[in-house]
Amino acid sequence: MASRNKELFPCESGPIIIQGPAGPLEALVTCPNSESEKPVRAVLCHPHPLHGGSMQNKVVHTLARTFAELGVGTVRFNFRGVGRSAGRYDSGIGETDDVVAVADWARGHCPDAETWFAGFSFGAYVALRAAARQPVSGIVLVAPPVNLYDFNALPSPGKAGIIVQGDLDEVVPLHGVQDWVAGLEPPPRLQIIRGAGHFFHQRLNDLRTALLDVLASDLARHPAV
Repeated sequence: MASRNKELFPCESGPIIIQGPAGPLEALVTCPNSESEKPVRAVLCHPHPLHGGSMQNKVVHTLARTFAELGVGTVRFNFRGVGRSAGRYDSGIGETDDVVAVADWARGHCPDAETWFAGFSFGAYVALRAAARQPVSGIVLVAPPVNLYDFNALPSPGKAGIIVQGDLDEVVPLHGVQDWVAGLEPPPRLQIIRGAGHFFHQRLNDLRTALLDVLASDLARHPAV
């Protein structure tokens, strides 16, 4: 991987600002230890902005931590209108543009790295929308709200897709996710976490373990750089 400019691509140094289509986007960058770093970057998308979703969400934080354990750097950010990010909520349309802008920023700093998208709830919907516009090597969708948005209008994540769903999700019923996955060709991988609700209360370590198990094989082909 091309070396990164640490002044412009800071790691764990607090919030940074990325220029988005509606104005500045507040973001956080997490980088793994240099000894384990892989040529992969993941853009992480948070849950619904109008229901308290932000890049500080515990599930999004768990995604960042898990990717870092596997040697993958991440960029999580606040959608437009959240925190210090400019703009207003735009029903997933403008938020998709935000994801594309953040992915472009990450590629600008690590042009030789693969790009992954990951999102939780509303963020999963937006991540899949953005994947239709950006070349991605993998996508992780946690509790994708297939009952709230038209996922059938979106491209299948295919073999590059990893779906993680709690069987006690009170917002997104498990059977709806199972039916959606069953109708996709080729089907993505579905990881079911027993006893987990939508927000993974007291199940964040189970989420981490499930992600480590499935992501480790996908990322094993990449040597550390």
